[in-house]
Amino acid sequence: MAKKVLIAYYSRRGENYVNGSIVNLKLGNTEVVVGKIKALLPDADVFQIDTTYEYSKDYMTCIEEAKKELHDQVRPEVKNPLESIDEYDTIILGYPNWWGTMPMVVYTFLESYDFTGKTIIPFCTNEGSGMGSSVRFIKKLCPGANVDDGTPIHGAEAANADRQAREIADLAKKNINRI
Repeated sequence: MAKKVLIAYYSRRGENYVNGSIVNLKLGNTEVVVGKIKALLPDADVFQIDTTYEYSKDYMTCIEEAKKELHDQVRPEVKNPLESIDEYDTIILGYPNWWGTMPMVVYTFLESYDFTGKTIIPFCTNEGSGMGSSVRFIKKLCPGANVDDGTPIHGAEAANADRQAREIADLAKKNINRI
């Protein structure tokens, strides 16, 4: 069986908090980093984790929606979910840090598949809060997986995150060669 990499990610376009200001992003910070990783791993498949509904376009309203989802432990439905992840050995998982963890739709994604025996390489874009508690939750949600410590990437520096993208891609390549 071929050794395959999946890059799964959630990213927010439009209004975002960047270096203390609200700015309008054509591509979300996580999506920018995914593009860099995909360029280094051209054979990897990419899946955008998205919800079946849209968060508010207004950033401040969106973060309140995200806070309520976290508080209520909501599991938003994934739009166009993958049928299976069986063909993948390595999953690079990207997301922004929302309230110290992942957006709740990423929880839905992780709870929808069996990651036993797979390697998960998380990375998180953030404005100063690093990985938060997300890696701990990934390990809890995917007990049979080998979960890397994760790579925090300052969102405002996403466009310049070539070194971090290469480190993530190298981890994926190392894992594939190990299998």
